Amino acid sequence: MTQTTKTPLKFGRHSLDLNVEAEVDRLVKGLQDSVLHQLNRRGAVLGISGGIDSSVVLALCVRAFGAERVTALLLPEGESSPDSATLAHMLANHYGVQTLTEDISGALEGFGCYQRRNEAIQKLFPDFGSGWGAKITLPGNLLEQEMLNVFYLTVTDPNGQEFTKRLPPREYSQIVAASNLKQRARMSMLYYHAELRNYAVIGTPNKNEHLLGFFVKHGDGGIDVSPIGHLFKTQVYQLARYLDVPEEIQKRPPTSDTYPGGSTQEEFFFRLPFDILDTIWLGHDQGIPNQEIAEGLGLTVEQVERVVNDIIRKQRTTTYLRMPTITFHST
Repeated sequence: MTQTTKTPLKFGRHSLDLNVEAEVDRLVKGLQDSVLHQLNRRGAVLGISGGIDSSVVLALCVRAFGAERVTALLLPEGESSPDSATLAHMLANHYGVQTLTEDISGALEGFGCYQRRNEAIQKLFPDFGSGWGAKITLPGNLLEQEMLNVFYLTVTDPNGQEFTKRLPPREYSQIVAASNLKQRARMSMLYYHAELRNYAVIGTPNKNEHLLGFFVKHGDGGIDVSPIGHLFKTQVYQLARYLDVPEEIQKRPPTSDTYPGGSTQEEFFFRLPFDILDTIWLGHDQGIPNQEIAEGLGLTVEQVERVVNDIIRKQRTTTYLRMPTITFHST
C-alpha cells in the first residue's frame, strides 16, 4: 500500500484562514482574564456603529461576560448615517444586549468641531455650508499606479454636484484635527459609562487600523482591552461569519462614518480591497518573496512592491500614534 503525501498549498488568500473556533475560544478567555482578573472590572462597555469590527467585538463580549454585563453605546452626532443606528439596534437585539444612546452633537458644538472643520473647507470651497457633503480621499488604486499619500477633498452641493481639489497640508490638518474631536468625545462618554458600572472599555480597531495608523490617539485608540488588534480585516469577517453577525452588517462597506459626505475606508485610506492588502501584508510579514505573493494573487511583482512600500510608509509615519507616554525619571 503506497502512502500519498499532500502537496502544500501555495501562498495565497487562503493563507489568512484562521481556525476560527479556536481563535474565538482564545479571545473569549483572554477577555475574561484581562477584564475580570487583571483589570478587576465586572463587565464590558463598547461603542457599536453597525460596522463589522464593533459587531464582532460585541459578540465576543457577550460570550465572555453574558449579555447582562455588556453595555453597548450608540454615539451619534448630527452628521452620522441613519444606517449606523438601524444596524446597531439590529445587532444588539440579535445578541440580547441593552443599548444606550448618547448624542454627542452638543459636546462637538462646544468643542467647535463643525465650525473649525468648515472654516478649513471654506478656504477651498467658499460656498460650503448647510446641506453640503464633504469627504477626504486618497486618489487611485495602488494596483494601478504608484502614488504618494496625497489627500483630496471632495464636496457635494445640495444639488448633488461634486467638486474636488487637492488638500493643502494646513487645511488637511485642520479638517482632521477637528473631525478627530468626534472620536475623542465618544471615548469620553464610553469611559463615563465604564466608570459608572466598574466596567472596562473594550476597543474595536483591527490590525489594519492599528498598525497603519487609521485610528485616533486618545479616541478610538484610548481603550482598556484590544481583542481584535492582531487580526487583519479579512480575518475579522471570518469571525463574523462564525459568530453569526447579521448578514446586513457583513455586507456593509466599511466606513468611518466621520465625514458628512460619507467615505468608505478603502477610498479614504487603504486604497485597495482588504483581501488583497491583507494577503500581501501577511506574505511580507512572513518573509514570502514578492514573486511568490504575486503569483498567489495573480498580480505583478511591481504591484506587490507598491503595496508593501505603502504599508511600510504608513507604519513609519504613524509610529507616534502607537508610542506609550514618554516619561522622565529622577536621577
